Amino acid sequence: MNKMVKKSEMVSLATGLTRPSRDEAEAAVRTLIRWAGDDPDREGLVGTPDRVVRSYEEFFRGYDEDPREMLQRTFEEVEGYDEVVVLRDIRLESHCEHHMVPIIGKVHVGYLPDKRVVGISKLARVVDAFAFRLQIQEKLTAQIANTLQEVLQPRGVAVVIEAAHQCMTTRGVHKSDVAMVTSRMLGAFRDNGETRREFLTMIGRTSV
Repeated sequence: MNKMVKKSEMVSLATGLTRPSRDEAEAAVRTLIRWAGDDPDREGLVGTPDRVVRSYEEFFRGYDEDPREMLQRTFEEVEGYDEVVVLRDIRLESHCEHHMVPIIGKVHVGYLPDKRVVGISKLARVVDAFAFRLQIQEKLTAQIANTLQEVLQPRGVAVVIEAAHQCMTTRGVHKSDVAMVTSRMLGAFRDNGETRREFLTMIGRTSV
């Protein structure tokens, strides 16, 4: 069953919170434009509130998606395959919950199946469902790994995220070319050094 929330309901599936109306959201953008020192009624900005709200619908669509529902369909006809499954270099686009500026990077996901596997596109969709929300990287890493472990119940899950945060590169300390790396290892990836090293080798890392 598709659990996407209808826009008319104005309720976040992820939080259960009631959203302001679209008109209220556009009015808030107009206020920010005035606060920045410009005129929201001038030609170049008159359509900006609508464009920003439509952009936010895309940037934060994860609040209307259920990552657990995405993992419900699995496959058991795998001819006994019981080795590590890895999806690496999943593009990450998220927004920092502290400054609401982009977090851009990549996610590597691995799991050790226990009799059943899931379609690889579902792994990427789970990443996006959590990423398209206001986030910190540590929480995002844990949410992806914990959800895969809870729903798929594999013998282990590994998630590594490498990302640049524009709250650090375009403001504040202005340090470019800095990447933050986070990881969460569960089950066999935490308990078995050989399994963990196999995953890290597959994603091109020696450690995290």
